[in-house]
Amino acid sequence: MGSGQLVAVFGAYGHTGRFVVAELAARGFVPVLSGRNAQTLEELADEHGLEARVASVDDPASLDSALAGTAAVINCAGPFASTVGPVIEAALRAKIPYLDVAAELEANLDTFAHYRERARDAGAVIVPAMAFFGGLGDLLATAAMGDWTEADEAHIAYALSNWHPTAGTRLSGAVSRERRGAHRLRYSGGQWERRTDAAPTLEWTFPEPMGRRPVIGEFTMADVVTVPQHLSIPDVTTYMTAEAARDVTAPHTPAPTATDESGRSNQTFLVDVVVRSGGAERRATAGGQDIYAVTAPLVTEALERVLTGRTKAVGVVSAGEIFDAPDFLHALAPHITLDLVFV
Repeated sequence: MGSGQLVAVFGAYGHTGRFVVAELAARGFVPVLSGRNAQTLEELADEHGLEARVASVDDPASLDSALAGTAAVINCAGPFASTVGPVIEAALRAKIPYLDVAAELEANLDTFAHYRERARDAGAVIVPAMAFFGGLGDLLATAAMGDWTEADEAHIAYALSNWHPTAGTRLSGAVSRERRGAHRLRYSGGQWERRTDAAPTLEWTFPEPMGRRPVIGEFTMADVVTVPQHLSIPDVTTYMTAEAARDVTAPHTPAPTATDESGRSNQTFLVDVVVRSGGAERRATAGGQDIYAVTAPLVTEALERVLTGRTKAVGVVSAGEIFDAPDFLHALAPHITLDLVFV
């Protein structure tokens, strides 16, 4: 457990940030709340009896002050295209691990491209996308690979009962669309393709009782960045149930509404991962409640393992590269259910 270690949470007052703060406290860490909105930050600090440190990505000195004396920093502040670079730089100056919950493709690609060599040479740990999108799918794909050293293809299918986006999700999506312009991204043949055609509508057979559902194919999310960074798989594709895809893009879909004392919504999810090599197929599936809430145990478990040395790599690393994927996934009970099938 955290044993009272200070952990900076940048963007602590956001929807996901609040879940992360609560999970850190439950595990014995002492969250240090940080962000640029002083009033909201102080209100959250007063509510939980925690320290608030106002900081802005435009002011490196303020970030240095926010991270002073902490054991690590978790970046929960989107749009990550604006926050990742400055907060990573501050973490490198402070010589502490950096983790984030970014789902933005471009931000994650930038992290690997800009910091891989520098972080490795410094022996620093930077774990991007340690969240529902990016982290969970990557861990499932790594666990499904088992003893395979390579595979032909990986498919990651998301089934969400609904997708009521937070303000942060909408803002991050808008930033990503602005950066991509008229293009969408697909990872095929070991490289990124920029495409202008519409993503295909397909069907995916999820494990029972969900069964066959219409999905948007090539609904490219952060897993498509994290998986190829360390697994030899030339084709990685993600899918989203069509209804959830419509929810997140519709302008009037409401924000998540808490339905229990922890603040979780009633949204349920299933992440179904299939890897194929030759004629063989392996599958890993995880289910749970609320994609935003489940990010908190994901990133906090990762943090605890980094701080206790239960890691396999340094530098900019995907979840499945730095952690023992099956062990990590089993540690997430009761937050997720897990099923591994080798055929």
